Amino acid sequence: MDAAQVISSTVVDPAETLHSARTAEDAELVQLVASAPPDAARAAEAELCRRLAPRIHLYGLRHLRSEAAASDLAQQVLLLTLESLRAGRLRDPHRLVSFVLGSCRMVVKDLRRNAERRRRLLEQFGGDLPVADTSGAREVPTERLAACLAGLPERDRTVLLLTFYSERRTAEIAAELGLSRANVRVIRHRALGQLRKCMTGEG
Repeated sequence: MDAAQVISSTVVDPAETLHSARTAEDAELVQLVASAPPDAARAAEAELCRRLAPRIHLYGLRHLRSEAAASDLAQQVLLLTLESLRAGRLRDPHRLVSFVLGSCRMVVKDLRRNAERRRRLLEQFGGDLPVADTSGAREVPTERLAACLAGLPERDRTVLLLTFYSERRTAEIAAELGLSRANVRVIRHRALGQLRKCMTGEG
C-alpha cells in the first residue's frame, strides 16, 4: 500500500465525524432525560428542544407549507418526544433522530386527518357561519373555528371534539365522561349554539 492509500484509508470525512459526534451527544442527553436528577434532566430536555426544534420546523414547512402549522408541528412533536424519553420508551438513544422523524410523519398525518374532520364539523352547521367570498370561492374560517372552540368550557369542547373529531357515538361519550346520554345531547346542543354565536359574532 502506497502513501496515498494509507492516507485515504485513515482520513475520516469531517461531515461524518460531526454527525457521529452530534448523534453521541444527543444519545447522552436522551439518557440524562430518562435518568438524571430533575435539574440535570430539565437542562437536557431544554438542550434537546433547542437542537430538534429547527429540524422539526423545517420538516413542517416542507410538508405543511405553513409557518403556523410548522410551529404547531414542532410543539406537538417535541412534547411527544419528551414524554417518550421521560418514560424510557426510546430503547436505543442513538436512534433519537429516527424517532423524531417518525413522530413528525405521524403527527402530520394526524393533522391532515383532523383538517378533514374539521371540514366535516363545519358542514354540520356551515350554513350559519360567515364566509369570505374570494373570486367566487367559499373560504372556510377554520382559524376562527379553532379560536371559538378554545373559548368553550372544557366539558363542552370535549363533547364536540369527541363527537366530530374522534367520531364517537353518544353512548361512548357518555361512558367516557361519566354522563348520561341525555346529558351529552344537551351539552352538545348547547355547545353548538355557543359555537354558532361565536362564529357569527353574536356571542
